[in-house]
Formats: sequence, structure tokens, C-alpha cells
Amino acid sequence: MNITILGAGAWGTALGIHFAKHSHSVAMWTHNAAHAQAMQQSRENERYLPNFRLPDNLNVYADMSEALRDSELVLVVTPVVGLRSSVEQLKQHGGGHLPILTACKGFELDTGLLTFQVVQEVLPENPRIGVLSGPSFAQELAQQLPCAVCLASENEAWLHGLVQALNTNVMRLYANSDVIGVSVGGAVKNIMAIATGLSDGLNYGLNARAALVTRGLAEITRLAVAMGAHTKTMMGLAGMGDLILTCTGALSRNRKVGLGLAEGKTLHQVLKEIGHVAEGVPTIEEVHNAAAKYQIDMPITDMLYQLVRNELAASDVMERLMQREPKSE
Repeated sequence: MNITILGAGAWGTALGIHFAKHSHSVAMWTHNAAHAQAMQQSRENERYLPNFRLPDNLNVYADMSEALRDSELVLVVTPVVGLRSSVEQLKQHGGGHLPILTACKGFELDTGLLTFQVVQEVLPENPRIGVLSGPSFAQELAQQLPCAVCLASENEAWLHGLVQALNTNVMRLYANSDVIGVSVGGAVKNIMAIATGLSDGLNYGLNARAALVTRGLAEITRLAVAMGAHTKTMMGLAGMGDLILTCTGALSRNRKVGLGLAEGKTLHQVLKEIGHVAEGVPTIEEVHNAAAKYQIDMPITDMLYQLVRNELAASDVMERLMQREPKSE
């Protein structure tokens, strides 16, 4: 299959390497012409995913028309903030009819739309729009270490065919028609990872980590169900699986945000040191707004919302959570 990947960050590059190594032809696009040229010449993404050679059947372009030539599938792996503009460019370059998977996680700022909903809004006539999500770190996929993720779409006939076409012995794919649940799980787990990193950085111990992960899953589930998702989705790869990985894995950017805040660093300083997009940070405000909209209780999200707005000290977050009124689980 000829696959176009929009976005040349760590995750987009890892997906490109993976699919190229499994007999697909991959064209990667980035708006940064210098970055595209550097990757094409060095055969490596030195900026975002160093030390992994790009296969010969993966090429990098700054010209979207070139990247879309003969394309049969588009994966959008830009940060969520760049999702809409990338899809609009895709449409302008004649690719709006192509099957599209978003592989970025979060809610669009201001609109509160999930990633697939943004694509649907830009391309309302396109019947083949879906989401790739689940527990997966870029470095491990680039190393070809095994993982399992979800492909989700409302178009089940297309979805099952795509799963068959893309499934490999390295990345096992599971089809899921609950695209809202898969999307919400992938977005909100990043917030919980920040909270868990904060707890770990303050040395609150493994009991506290387990409590945050478990109650974090409860928050994710409440929001997902309120938005129309199925509870069982939250027990799978896109819910519990992604949450566990992101909250406990040393490679998690969002967990690193929490660890940095626990050291007393400013949010700006932490993000600068990480050097990559940590989607959980902008997601906090959108999820806080969604909780208010659907009138559901999301105390962990609420405490982090106060923290990033400098209304609460990092050292006070766990104390506030522990002092909440007792209730049934």
C-alpha cells in the first residue's frame, strides 16, 4: 500500500519506519522544508527520533502534492494544534477523498472536537475517516518491539479491510467501531500521566500511583460515556492499556511534565526541556471545559487545571485530592 504520513515528529517517523519495513511504500510530509531535506539526506530524523535509519522505501517531502502522489491512505500525525490546517492543505492538494487515519491524541483547542471530528468537519463527504490509538511509544515501535493498538472508525466495512491490510507481527491491530471511546481514551490518559508523574516526582509512592491510575480511568470513562462511548472500550487497549503505559513508562512525555513540575520547574521550562509536544498540557483545559459541559465530576483534571493556571501549588494537588469528601466507588 502507498501510505502518506503528514507530520515528521517522533511518532510519525516511527509509524513510517514500521510500515516501510513491512512492505508498504511511505511518503512523509512536513511543512518544514529544511527538516525534510535533512531527513532525506541523512536518512534519519535526528531532531525527533535519532539513531533510527529510514528504510529506502520511505521518502520525505515538503511538497504535499509529491507526498500524495499515488497515495492510498493518509495518516495525520501532526500535533493536534496542526491537525485542521494539515487536513485543509490535504484537501487543497486534491487528497480529500483518500482514506484518513488520525494518529494524534487530544481535543482541538477552542472547538473541543476530537481528532476524527475535526477531519469530518473539513471533509464532510469523506466516508473513510478513522483513528489509530493505543499503548505505543515511538522508540519501541521504531525498534520493532511488539505492540497492540486500535483502529477505530464508524465505517466498519472499510475498517476491517484496513486492519487486514496493515496488521503485522510487530503491530497487532484491533478493529473498534467506538471511535469516540478510542479517541477520548487516547486524549485524556495524557492528563492522568501528568498527575502520576507529579505524584512520583513528589515521592508519594506506588500506592498513590495505583490510586491515580485507577481513579483516572474512572474519570476517563465518565467523560467518554457522557460523549456517547461504550464503557467496555475503556477496559481495552485505547483506555486502560494506553493509560497504564503512559502513566508508568519512562518514555512518556506527559509523565515527564509531571516529574518536572514536582521539581518546582515552571511549565514553560519543563516543556522546553522535553523538546517535544506533550499533548496532555493543552488537553487539560479542553477536558475541564468538557466536564463542565456534560456536568460530570473530574477531580484529577480539575486539580491539574488549577495547577497549570498557577492557582494551586504542585505540592498541594495530592492533599486536595485526599481531602475530598468520602464517597462510594
